[in-house]
Amino acid sequence: MTINADERDALYKVIYSRRDVRGQYLPDPVPEEVLRRVLDAAHHAPSVGFMQPWDFVVVRDFEVRKQIKAGFEVAHAEAAAMFDGERREQYRGFKLEGILEAPVGVCVTCDRTRSGEVVIGRTANPEMDLYSSVCAVQNLWLAARAENLGVGWVSIIHHDSVRQALGIPEHIVPVAWLCIGKVSFFHDMPELEQAGWLPRLALDDLVHQEQW
Repeated sequence: MTINADERDALYKVIYSRRDVRGQYLPDPVPEEVLRRVLDAAHHAPSVGFMQPWDFVVVRDFEVRKQIKAGFEVAHAEAAAMFDGERREQYRGFKLEGILEAPVGVCVTCDRTRSGEVVIGRTANPEMDLYSSVCAVQNLWLAARAENLGVGWVSIIHHDSVRQALGIPEHIVPVAWLCIGKVSFFHDMPELEQAGWLPRLALDDLVHQEQW
C-alpha cells in the first residue's frame, strides 16, 4: 500500500499538532463510533511477539473519575515537594490534568502474562511488553487528534491508586490514564514549552551517526 503525498502530509500534521491537553475540555460526549475508531487504532499498535498486552478500561462515571482525581492530588502534592523555590510555585501553577472536565477517561494497561513466560522479542529485554502498551497509547493519541479530540496523559498518579479505583487485578500493570474529549482549541505549542519550563531541544544535537 503506497502512501500518497496528501496522506503523508496529513500524518505529519497530526503528529506536529498533537498536544497533551489538560484544560479546554468541552462537556460534549464523545460519540461511541469515534471512540471505537480511536481504540481500534490503539489496538493496531505494534507489540512484541504480537502479544497485544493491552486492555482499555473506558470510564465515564463521574464518581469513579473522582477517585482517580483524588489519587492525582496525592501524587501531585508529593511532586510539588520535590521542587525548590520558584520552580515549586511554577509547578503548582500548572494545570496538569483534566480528569473531571474530560467526559471520558481511558486506562491503558499491560498484561505481562498474556502470552506466557517466553515471548518472541521479550527474551533479552523483558520490558518490551510495557513499551508495546505505550505504542498503543501513542496510536490512540494520534488517532484522537485526527478526530479533533484532545487527549491528556495523567502520569502524576500512583499505579495502585488507579488499580484500586478500577478494580484492576494485581498482575495487570496500569500504564496510562488518558483524559479524552472535545476541546475548545489546541495550543500552538506544548504548554510546558510555552510556559518556559523547558525548551524544545534541537534535533541536530540528538542525532548521532554510526556511533555515539
